Amino acid sequence: MRTHGLRARQPRRFRTTTDSQHTLPIAPNVLARRFTATAPNTVWVSDLTSVWTGEGWLYLLVILDLFSRRVIGWALGDRMTRQLAIDALTMARTHRAPPRGLLFHSDRGSQYASADFAQQLAAHGITASMSRRGDCWDNAVAESFFSTFKLELVYET
Repeated sequence: MRTHGLRARQPRRFRTTTDSQHTLPIAPNVLARRFTATAPNTVWVSDLTSVWTGEGWLYLLVILDLFSRRVIGWALGDRMTRQLAIDALTMARTHRAPPRGLLFHSDRGSQYASADFAQQLAAHGITASMSRRGDCWDNAVAESFFSTFKLELVYET
C-alpha cells in the first residue's frame, strides 16, 4: 500500500443518536441477534445516523433487508423525527411489497417507538422487534452498515 500511496481509513469516534429516554412502548427483542434470513422480505433491520454537512446536521434513516443486506428504504431530514421512519418504511414497502409477518428490527429510538410508526407496522402486518437498552450488538447489521458508509463515503482523511 505504501508503494502505491494508499492508506487505510480510520474509524471515527462513536456518537450516540438513539433517544431511548422516552416513555413510549418498547417491542420485545424478537430478532435476538439471529442475523441470517432464509429469504428476502422476512426480516428488515433499521437504524438512523447523523452526518455533519456544511449546512448543519443531516439525519439518514435506512432499512436493510437482512437476507440481501441491501438498502431497501431510506429517508433524509434535518431533524430526527418519526416521519423519517415512516417515509423509509413507505419506500421499502412500495418497492418490496412484503408479506404479512415480516419482522422489523430497530433500536429503541423514539422514531421507532412512536405510536404513528407502530400503527404503520400494525396496518401492514409487520411485527416490531427492538434491541435491548444500550446494546448496539443487538442491531449489529445496521450499525455495521453505517460504520462502513461513514468510513468509505462520508469522512475524509
